[in-house]
Amino acid sequence: MVKGKERENREESEGFNRCLPPEKVKISKTKSRSDQNWLGLSSVSSWVYGPSSMEPQDADYTDIPSLNYELETLILARMPQSEHWKLCILNKRYLSLLKSGELFKIRREIGIKEPSVFMGTIGENSWWEFDGEFKTKRKLPIFQTDISFLCGDKESFSAGTHLLVSGKEFDGLAIWRYELAMNRWYKGPSMISPRCLFASATCGTFAFVAGGVGKEPNGEVFDTAEKYNPESKSWDPLPRMKKRRKFCSGCYMDNNFYVIGGRNEDGELTCGEFFDEVRNRWVLIPNMLKDNPVLSSHSPPLVAVVNNELYSLEASSNQLKVYLKSSNTWKQLGLVPVRADFNRGWGIAFKSLGNELLVIGSSSVSGAGNSKAIYTCCPDPDAKELEWKLANRNISQFILNCAVMVA
Repeated sequence: MVKGKERENREESEGFNRCLPPEKVKISKTKSRSDQNWLGLSSVSSWVYGPSSMEPQDADYTDIPSLNYELETLILARMPQSEHWKLCILNKRYLSLLKSGELFKIRREIGIKEPSVFMGTIGENSWWEFDGEFKTKRKLPIFQTDISFLCGDKESFSAGTHLLVSGKEFDGLAIWRYELAMNRWYKGPSMISPRCLFASATCGTFAFVAGGVGKEPNGEVFDTAEKYNPESKSWDPLPRMKKRRKFCSGCYMDNNFYVIGGRNEDGELTCGEFFDEVRNRWVLIPNMLKDNPVLSSHSPPLVAVVNNELYSLEASSNQLKVYLKSSNTWKQLGLVPVRADFNRGWGIAFKSLGNELLVIGSSSVSGAGNSKAIYTCCPDPDAKELEWKLANRNISQFILNCAVMVA
């Protein structure tokens, strides 16, 4: 087990400032570029945590009957995340309760699952968090990295209430960790085998990574895998995979961590494999992607799991497919409303969002031009046609990273 050395970002904007209420903005058409944030989403309500002179006050409530502590905490745990800013200004105990992370632990115990979407664009060191319906947003604190990390390729994934962003700084591969409870970025912990171009997947409070390459992009392709524990902020090694692979994708299904596709020194891989935690071993799945056309310089496979069903967005045809486990084949479910073929799958976000599929990319709707849009749908493997809902459009930047957190 390796525990990374944490380096806190001590910039003024990096403190725990959750005392500003959401700014409610009516949905309207974008009028000018000056009205737009980097996503071009001026029509979405925003809630921004920033510097504030407001301090929690411990008022005198001696004449008011108090609730049992446990009952009071249960009530607070049911508050939506977008309302957590109110806890900061009620009293110091509520502020301390929020920063401790206890509310999120209780939410998990009583089965509350509220998804949030985190996005980063090319050339930006600031991230945005959206609620699961894309009605509210807030800008995360800025973390102070170097230009290499800022402009280079990155991978992002979540584990519990931690958002992890992996990339390359001048000094080598690095991970920055955002903690939702503290609203703050920290450096590390580094993986046991630092890597890029790897597969990742989230299972509850844990995250898995596998494959990839080291500091040198043309270096040795990895067959190693690791598991991240946010409680200890550390990585545990897993057994080696059956195949070395980079540019692969990961997902969690049937209580197993799956790694799909990718490439190594032998070329493109159509096989997949999964890690059986009970038996502590990897199981190979031959020809898992045998029906998918191979494009040069394509992105890793676009895959997502909803209700324990595996879905794929085929970058060459924009077709949505569902994996048939019994026959190791794929069934077509129709076209998605974005053009994944524009950049061979790059710049497309394809994620599970609770019981829905989330896809973000260049809209295929007539008259939309090259504008990017956000769509969701409730997939059904037996449906003849899927209904996609437009959550928002006119995203102005190339989406470099997207991760979903359920907390």
